[in-house]
Amino acid sequence: MTRSPYPPPPAPTAGSRSRGPDDRGCVLGLDVGGTGMKGAVFDSAMNPLGSFHRPTPRAEGPGAVVAALTDALAALARTAAEHGRQIRHAGVVVPGIVDEDLQKAVWSANIGWRDLPLASLLRDRTGLPVTLGHDVRAGGLAEAALGAARGARDTLFVAIGTGIAAAVVSDGRSVRAGGYAGELGHVVVEADGDPCACGGTGCLETVASASAVAAAYAARTGRAVSGAADVAALTERGDPAARAVWNRAADALATALATAVTLFAPQTVVIGGGLAEAGRLLLDPVETGLGARLTFQRRPALLRAELGDRAGCLGAGLVAWQEARRAPSTAPTGAPAS
Repeated sequence: MTRSPYPPPPAPTAGSRSRGPDDRGCVLGLDVGGTGMKGAVFDSAMNPLGSFHRPTPRAEGPGAVVAALTDALAALARTAAEHGRQIRHAGVVVPGIVDEDLQKAVWSANIGWRDLPLASLLRDRTGLPVTLGHDVRAGGLAEAALGAARGARDTLFVAIGTGIAAAVVSDGRSVRAGGYAGELGHVVVEADGDPCACGGTGCLETVASASAVAAAYAARTGRAVSGAADVAALTERGDPAARAVWNRAADALATALATAVTLFAPQTVVIGGGLAEAGRLLLDPVETGLGARLTFQRRPALLRAELGDRAGCLGAGLVAWQEARRAPSTAPTGAPAS
């Protein structure tokens, strides 16, 4: 069998059931985004036995998305059956506000659902044990357990894409706060800044998100770009307008991170999402700006995420294994009833 590109999971915690190499169990992981969903079947070593990437039919409404999730879990269950594996649990992670305690998708601007008991709906429709989680918190869990922050008990994971969100891992535990923790993108960094979609003004997302960076360059120059990657490339080539936009974004990110570091004292800050693809071009000015803002605080290592767009799906798989080891499932081998 070809070695998996996915890193191995952490050692089992006290009280968890150890699993040997002959274990025939598996879990399903499903990461749902506004445009696409990634699913995988993971064995106990987090090797993917099968995976897929499908579009999210958000334009058709929340009901169509729930139906697509049901179909996706059924497809993953069929893959598990083809490998002769017993499904222990399924983890589904979604964007927006997610209350893991109530297992509800509270709100998502991207998908349009509100106060949806998504976990119970999926359990009823698939017959599988399903646990609901938040996509960025799952990504943070994966980076803390398997990725750039391995070995750190206190980590801040920041995902920078169309929007900005964060996951706080404190003393080895994810901070949830009813689903509202981690909204770093709505920390105000410019008091007289641009209006934000959240209703506020001058939020970090209006300055440092990938969409904001591209829009700021176009507004400054009158030249449209396809995205923040173009602005990064122009910055590297010395374009003065691109450099001004890029430095403003990095400075704003350093300002927001200084607040988060003061509050949570992470050992590591891991930057992920599309903007992190710029590597040191982003990390160096952010690190300099953050260092200039800190005095007595614990100074974190600033790292680029290692897992890329696999983080959410890996995190969903880790959540599923945690639940399976906490309360082993009696789910039948093979695909659930449709």
